Amino acid sequence: MNVILVTAGASGIGRCIAEIFLKNGCAVHICDINADHIDDFLKVNPGATASQIDVSKFDDTKKLFKEIKNIYGRLNVLINNAGIAGVSSLLEDVPVNDWNQTINVNLNGMFYITKLAIPLLKKNKSGSIVNLSSTAGLMGVPNRSPYAASKWAVIGLTKTMAMELGPFDINVNAVCPGCVDGDRIERVIKADAKNQGKTAKEIEAVYKRQSSMRRFVKAGDIASMVHFLCSDRGHSISGQAIAVDGNTEGLFNWLDD
Repeated sequence: MNVILVTAGASGIGRCIAEIFLKNGCAVHICDINADHIDDFLKVNPGATASQIDVSKFDDTKKLFKEIKNIYGRLNVLINNAGIAGVSSLLEDVPVNDWNQTINVNLNGMFYITKLAIPLLKKNKSGSIVNLSSTAGLMGVPNRSPYAASKWAVIGLTKTMAMELGPFDINVNAVCPGCVDGDRIERVIKADAKNQGKTAKEIEAVYKRQSSMRRFVKAGDIASMVHFLCSDRGHSISGQAIAVDGNTEGLFNWLDD
């Protein structure tokens, strides 16, 4: 039975990813910063295990891997899902603390987790890593500079990891969601609406107009892609940044009146 680690796996996209692996007979360990979300996840998925940690703190990640080794003694798949949306603001108005927090969670946290996971994956002489980037990692995004910078970095890290780990039969890919239905995109839309002096409905329409399919994707769409990349059918795919976004055409009239 494969052992899967999903960071920020207690809610949202992470939870969908964790549950698709559980439904396919895998052993799943999640970590999350939110104790209430963890409790709810474990009530619904009693076969899973969990750790409450902050991925941006290296000591916390060391605690996580100690627990994984104690429970399972191995790791087959790592899903780096933890991330935050960050502040919505023009670059010159971004507070330094907000910039640092976004980079610490979205990039440094991924580094800490992956650094400790690699020895376990190498020990198996096979495995998979999927890093959650974003379509913001494929283009510039006004008012979202910390987030976009972190997600571009995730793709560079992914491609480098794929080169380093390929000889150990470990495939590494980045999945780049577009706008995903849920609480996070609603918060981002509200923040952008406030910054631009527009209504949330107007901003939501702009976001949806960026996609050829004119809609937001579902968390389950992301989970299905992640699961495929970690399956035998997807194992020869590596070093790729794969968008699941309904085809983002561009940023239409983002700052226009």
